Amino acid sequence: MKIFKPLIVFCLFTLAVLSLSRICLMLWKYDRVLDTDGLFFIFFQGLRFDLVLLGFVLLLPALITPLASSTRSVQTIWNPLLRVYLVVCFAGIIFVELSTPSFIDQYDLRPNYLFVEYLKYPREVLSTLWAAYKLELILSLALTAGAAYLLNRRIKKYQSGARTLSWQRALLITPLLVMLCLGMSRSTLDHRAVNPSTVAFSSDPLINTLALNSAYSVAYAIAATRLENSDQSPYGEMTADRAIELVKQSSGIAADRFTSGVASTLHSQEAYVRGKKPRNLVIVLEESLGADFVGALGGLPLTPQLDSLANQGIWFENMYATGTRSVRGIEAVISGFTPTPTRSVVKLAKSQTGFFTVAELLLAAGYDTSFIYGGEAHFDNMRRFFANNGFNKIIDENDYDNPVFYGSWGASDEDLFNKAHDSFNAYAADQPFFSLVFTSSNHSPFDFPDGRIAIEGTQKATVENAVRYADYALGAFIEKARKSRYWENTLLVIVADHSDKVFGTEPVPIKRFHIPALILGADIEPTKYSPVASQIDLLPTLLSLMGIDSVHPAIGHDLARNIIEHDMTDPGRAIMQFGGAQAYMKGDRVVILDKGRAPEEYRYENQQLVPSVQQEDAFKAEALAHSIWTTNAYNHYLYQIPAKDALVAHKSSVIN
Repeated sequence: MKIFKPLIVFCLFTLAVLSLSRICLMLWKYDRVLDTDGLFFIFFQGLRFDLVLLGFVLLLPALITPLASSTRSVQTIWNPLLRVYLVVCFAGIIFVELSTPSFIDQYDLRPNYLFVEYLKYPREVLSTLWAAYKLELILSLALTAGAAYLLNRRIKKYQSGARTLSWQRALLITPLLVMLCLGMSRSTLDHRAVNPSTVAFSSDPLINTLALNSAYSVAYAIAATRLENSDQSPYGEMTADRAIELVKQSSGIAADRFTSGVASTLHSQEAYVRGKKPRNLVIVLEESLGADFVGALGGLPLTPQLDSLANQGIWFENMYATGTRSVRGIEAVISGFTPTPTRSVVKLAKSQTGFFTVAELLLAAGYDTSFIYGGEAHFDNMRRFFANNGFNKIIDENDYDNPVFYGSWGASDEDLFNKAHDSFNAYAADQPFFSLVFTSSNHSPFDFPDGRIAIEGTQKATVENAVRYADYALGAFIEKARKSRYWENTLLVIVADHSDKVFGTEPVPIKRFHIPALILGADIEPTKYSPVASQIDLLPTLLSLMGIDSVHPAIGHDLARNIIEHDMTDPGRAIMQFGGAQAYMKGDRVVILDKGRAPEEYRYENQQLVPSVQQEDAFKAEALAHSIWTTNAYNHYLYQIPAKDALVAHKSSVIN
């Protein structure tokens, strides 16, 4: 029908421009594209994301055009409005696309939030662009205007003489068009709609963005950042200088170890352990495994395998998660970053490249680095964050051939561990490796294979039975790992991402943040570590146990000396984010920071918060400082490693 030809023409013009742009960008970066073997992937996934963009842009016209065309007087008003809308959208899309080469030349990425971040300084921005990209700017504006003019003429031609629709046909067509646009914008029947993480298939950040288009890239970055760029703390006021001063003092890091400016926590860490050969590192991140389910931590007797392993390695009796979601646990364990009132950095725009992770550090040391998962790696933006921040291999549900069991969250834990075990065994003896292995079977709706465990209760799909199965799969993996050739030279860490459900009437239900954590290895002396510890302490502690001297910005405590010397005198500290509130815990003392309320000190006694008679201003300031520093470090790109400091030495040893 003629009334829909303007929409069709807009789609064809847009797809042609975006496809041509993508082809030119791939030719420009042809060597890097070939290195990833992603030529066809980029092109066809690019078409997919072009349709995603069109789905969003055409949703409003799809809703209004049929209904407006049922009445001649309304159609007369709507046609020029539709034409202006389509031409403006097209001009915006083509201008951002034409600006892409200059942006890539500057930042080695497609346009993102930086493309619009400095528009609040128009004079400085325009003068900079005019000085550095005068020719490119003129050509971009001219081509944009010319293309918009051609589209405007073509749309106007099709609108002239267009007939009206009957009300019946308009009411029939409208929901079909709306559903089509929603389907295009979602582009999948999976749990989550597609996002930039869907096409993060390589360790090259630029190549990962080529499958997007620049208008989508900018719009996604704006949506992800609009509520997360403020340096304003919801918990109180403190200068950034004072905050960083207090954070450094409480880190336990000697002042002369800090190697960068006053605003940064970049410092050199000297390993406590020394030896001859690089140690491998495997971190098993257990989904939703709170202390409530772990017998060795006083919980339900659901984890006999883990309970037994607790006596064979370094067992943390008081380890606390930093948050309540998987990405928060990933953030803490992989990057050592403290939690903020906003979302995890795994999802945030400014941390998608150049954000410090242990994978980045170990990659610089010659390690092969991988993320192994049984589900969709793009979920929660994991694939994009990992691929752009040090992980050179990502394995997800698409890489499993004939899995034993496939549930709602992908391949089962035993399939996951079999895949991990085979991957580790495939490494050459002289190739050190690091891997994050993320389980998923212990997740609602609690799918797992039959015949593995004795089912308790009348229903199979319960959290208790899922925990039993997850423990069974973990035990089977450890048994195979012990017999492997990689076991003798590997540190294997088992830690939960968070508890199953975090709830309670307290401002922060600390009991629900208590999780298991265990470090295993052929030469690890069994030790029970009783002081308070946080997920953020694992990164520096593991580097120290691996024998790696490094430079990094993580402020977690290196507990290696305390563990090896059985020193339990340090009370330890943990930081926990719960909705809008944050708990800062040191020993049994806790400060609760909450939005719109003054900080308040408590005692943590018998797994409950008890208001403290003592209200120490210095302790409250220390708690507030960590919240302010974390937000500031993210917003101002302070949590990264300069290339020259990626590794100052690489040594390794076993524990004597």
